[in-house]
Amino acid sequence: MIARRAAIQARIASIDRDVARGTIPTLIDSFGRKHDYLRISLTERCNLRCRYCMPEEGVPLSPSGNILTNEEVVRLARTFVHQGVNKIRLTGGEPTLRKGLPDLIRELRGLGVQQIGMTSNGIALWKKLPELVHSGLTHLNLSLDTLDPHKFERMTLRRGHDKVLKSLHTALSLHASSQAPMLNYSGPRLQSVKLNTVLIRNVNDSEIARFLALTRSNPLSVRFIEFMPFAGNQWDANAVVTSSELLQRARDLVHGGWFDNDLPSSLPDSEGVVALPREPTDTARTYRIRGFTGTFGFISSMSDDFCAGCNRLRITADGNLKPCLFDQKETPLRDLLRSQSPSAEQELVAAIRQAVGGKFAKHGVPNSSFSSPEDGHDQRTVRDAGEKIGERLARPMILIGG
Repeated sequence: MIARRAAIQARIASIDRDVARGTIPTLIDSFGRKHDYLRISLTERCNLRCRYCMPEEGVPLSPSGNILTNEEVVRLARTFVHQGVNKIRLTGGEPTLRKGLPDLIRELRGLGVQQIGMTSNGIALWKKLPELVHSGLTHLNLSLDTLDPHKFERMTLRRGHDKVLKSLHTALSLHASSQAPMLNYSGPRLQSVKLNTVLIRNVNDSEIARFLALTRSNPLSVRFIEFMPFAGNQWDANAVVTSSELLQRARDLVHGGWFDNDLPSSLPDSEGVVALPREPTDTARTYRIRGFTGTFGFISSMSDDFCAGCNRLRITADGNLKPCLFDQKETPLRDLLRSQSPSAEQELVAAIRQAVGGKFAKHGVPNSSFSSPEDGHDQRTVRDAGEKIGERLARPMILIGG
């Protein structure tokens, strides 16, 4: 065990010397997309049973020995950082179920990345969040699909809506721009708090106004996510509420005076809802209701994808690299991490670069092409995309990582 640890440390030191001698390389695919954002799933376990994420019959979990250890997560992250990654997001399953999470975040932050983010369902987050932020967590995405506690139980098959709201309030109190900061806390602050809401027609799309109202006085970004197809989640194109429909509904709410925010009724719809600047790698198109503190946006993977600017890579909890959320191709990295071979680190980097180089243009589909402004963004577009993706899916969302 001591010899193995010494060999690992020697390999890490060798890579550090190589990086110090020259510029950090970048992970660029055949379409010229630079990948600097790594999402790492820490566990396949979850304390909720959301229908769009986990099949109704459940999923067989990987043996515990197949899940990356904390040490392996850090080593793998270090390799990606040395290839140009500067943002890391921890996902699951539910990442707060992972043992040693504060120490893991602290070590990842020590790699020198710009951001350490996490996506959580919030059930157990509220009591752990101050320590996680103090350890180096900078960005938080909280998943919440309904503000109705009874509907929450129907959608997740579990109780705990009050705990998620408590986690949201805790997160906002730890935000750098909070007007009601947490008492007796003097450590670093969250730079970003986002609420992820998967909208499903006739299930929770009637709550759009209530979610938008959360952005009135909170430093919060509410992001409405289009219902996406994954293995076993009974996806239906008709259940997708497209981003174009959502934007119009938001404008109608504002123009109709739903928020009573002193907007002149004579203002055109578009002036009450202001579009914000968007970076090429942003997944969401973001807006602000005039006069509100927070923002809202749409992640429109189905109707108006953002594949042309994709900069993300994913590591599953069992150590496979997925260049695209929807790609059934996976490159196993765990065995290379555990290899005793002197060339294992070089083989690991080569495997990563080969996987990135083979990334498809769009939705993990071979021979696909990027969307153009002339493409439609209606239900036909959604249905076509869903059919192409659905033909290739091998894992449910819970086993990929959110």
